[in-house]
Amino acid sequence: MRFRAARRAVALGFALFVSILRLGLTRLRGPLTLEDRARWLQSTARLVMSSLGIRAKIIGQPPATGLVVSNHLSYLDVAIYVAKFPCTMVAKVELSRWPVFGMMARSSGTMFVDRSSRASAVAVTQQVAERLKGALPVLFFPEGTSSDGSTVLRFHSRLFTPATETGVPVTAAAIRYVIEDGTPERELCWFDDTLLLPHLWKALGTAGFCAEVHFGEPHVYSHRRVAADQTHKEITAWRNSDRSVENLEAMQIV
Repeated sequence: MRFRAARRAVALGFALFVSILRLGLTRLRGPLTLEDRARWLQSTARLVMSSLGIRAKIIGQPPATGLVVSNHLSYLDVAIYVAKFPCTMVAKVELSRWPVFGMMARSSGTMFVDRSSRASAVAVTQQVAERLKGALPVLFFPEGTSSDGSTVLRFHSRLFTPATETGVPVTAAAIRYVIEDGTPERELCWFDDTLLLPHLWKALGTAGFCAEVHFGEPHVYSHRRVAADQTHKEITAWRNSDRSVENLEAMQIV
């Protein structure tokens, strides 16, 4: 396990170095659009997934526009979603202060919200409204924090407002982790006061795991609370489903 973790840590460090170098070289050509930043982040996420040995099974079709909401289990969720489809994101403000990852998030155009500040929530809601007018979907995690996967926490509804007020479709997406040796998903979840680096080291040493992501159909909702409750219900139903995804025709391997 230690050797595997060390090998993947080196690979991850190299992937991040290459991505930051690529960003710097791209900036020399001139200002980057939000779409440029999204494509850069997508290529970075794919390198990160490769370095960590993560496989992903995708069910359904990621949307090209609109609002995308998901349950939240770990910082790994972000890399998995972004690797599949270019998007712009909302994240907690603490991420902006993380070493390396915070800089990369800021460079990608991520919107940061302080969950303890109503003013911050209002400002980010306005930002989301502007982003939804563009060519990229907006991804956020309405639980407001990551969990141990035992249940889907209640969704906060404020950031649904720009979509429900303008008729923008909302797509529910669910993620779960399957570890090859049967280890419970909880071991990969990052929650409560778990420190980042020890958890990352444990993830790096995990023998092999797959992220299963399910994209639902986009829907237009008339009220933010209805949107939050319905997407929560949809995601919870899929998370609680025991059906196998191995033979589904809609499944893609990335």
